[in-house]
Amino acid sequence: MKRTILVLLVLVFSYNGYSQISFEKGYYINNNNERIECFIKNKDWINNPIKFEYHLSDTKTIKEASINSIKEFGIYSQSKYIRSTVNIDRSSEDLNELSTSKSPVFNDEQLFLKILVEGKANLYSFRDRRLIRFFYKKASNIEQLVFKSFLIDDTNIGKNKEYQRQLWKDLKCQSISIKDIEKIDYEENELVNFFEEYNNCGNSEITNIEDDKQKKLFNLNVRVGLTNSSLDLKYGNENSSQEFDSQSELEFRFGIETEYILPFNKNKWAILLEPTYQYLKYNKIMYEQNVSVDYKSIEIPIGFRHYFFLNNKSKIFINASYVIDITSDSKIDFENGTDVKIEGSNYFAVGLGYKYDAKYIVEMRYGLSRDISENNPSWISDLNTLSFILGYTIF
Repeated sequence: MKRTILVLLVLVFSYNGYSQISFEKGYYINNNNERIECFIKNKDWINNPIKFEYHLSDTKTIKEASINSIKEFGIYSQSKYIRSTVNIDRSSEDLNELSTSKSPVFNDEQLFLKILVEGKANLYSFRDRRLIRFFYKKASNIEQLVFKSFLIDDTNIGKNKEYQRQLWKDLKCQSISIKDIEKIDYEENELVNFFEEYNNCGNSEITNIEDDKQKKLFNLNVRVGLTNSSLDLKYGNENSSQEFDSQSELEFRFGIETEYILPFNKNKWAILLEPTYQYLKYNKIMYEQNVSVDYKSIEIPIGFRHYFFLNNKSKIFINASYVIDITSDSKIDFENGTDVKIEGSNYFAVGLGYKYDAKYIVEMRYGLSRDISENNPSWISDLNTLSFILGYTIF
């Protein structure tokens, strides 16, 4: 069974994912100002793209369009990008690469800017790996909202918050005070809220592109299951070594999983946290007496999940987790001898599962080999687990 699940994981990793990224209804505007309705491959870009794939409604032939030929493109109710040549400061925010100058270093670049808010004043974003820049437009020109960290000396870091002065100078409104602007951090949510407030102040029609996406970013899953495990236990005395090699019965497990969906790449990545109660028990004759192992633990897997979408209701997923193992009253119980206390051992786990209708979950999870007696040098142990889990998403 261990080999089976590992083979399945390899196959899933190598699988390109049928329909995991789909072509969705959108449009583009070319250099001749022609608006073309089409279907665009929605990659839910975390970094601003420089090209995209599409096909027309009357054909499935996939074509590629680049920033050189496209002035604007969008996926309805998802995202919208506009081409613009702007002054952009790419100064690093990495502590090891900060400059000693507070002044931005601008260069002209042609970019696809993502539109976050449209109205009397527009807000745009640009992301390129760790670089995040925001731009705005009130009249005709698109300008960068300036923020830059810089070194004052070897121990102090300064912040150039020129963007706050820009907002106060260009986007004044009776309901917005200078103190309100001074509280705004250089972050997407706070800037989006400000631009919405400013446009509301001017009775302008507002479009928040991100609101239309209606992404659910948090799931709470109840998960129950059965665990099958095998334990090899050996006393370390070379002259009288005996091995305890046993397969446990199926044991019950129960967990509550919190799943945070990362807001990019079509919701295919998630961060997991799943506190789980587990009890394993083994019995065998060793040293001419009955020896039992009681292993009670609270496990806390922390890891990542990747989804492969099959259709609108079905998806398979793979997990990789680091499991923190906290034992409680766990021991090797000798019928005629002194009991040996067992301490937990953290380990890695991998899993393969299926989710239907965003609610129903089935998963197989394999816990890699670990030594549960590593704090007792007289014993050497090797524990492996395979769990079958059923889950339900509460919200």
